[in-house]
Amino acid sequence: MRIEVLKSKIHRVHVTDSHLDYIGSIEIDQALMEAANLIEGEKVQIVNINNGERFETYVITGKRNSGAISLNGPAARKVMKGDIILIISYASMDFEEAKKFKPSVIFPDEKTNSLIS
Repeated sequence: MRIEVLKSKIHRVHVTDSHLDYIGSIEIDQALMEAANLIEGEKVQIVNINNGERFETYVITGKRNSGAISLNGPAARKVMKGDIILIISYASMDFEEAKKFKPSVIFPDEKTNSLIS
């Protein structure tokens, strides 16, 4: 049996920008992506703390250490600059493997979106 489990989570970052007239996706600071074990093109779920919206998109790499969290395309209608969001990805794995798996969960500074040492 295979199950879906939490793979990666960036907990409580603020949206720095949004661009409606763009192909789509979420731009994430490369340092945050690496710390959370996310890759470009990976499907993620976005949970908006401010308005309760939940939606899916894919990741594009932002400039390292920029704090960039930008929602683009149709997703830009579901957030406002300054909103606090969670970014979550899941993985499908064997049930026994999932029992041993440890997800990558990070808690950046909510004001700057930078990694806390």
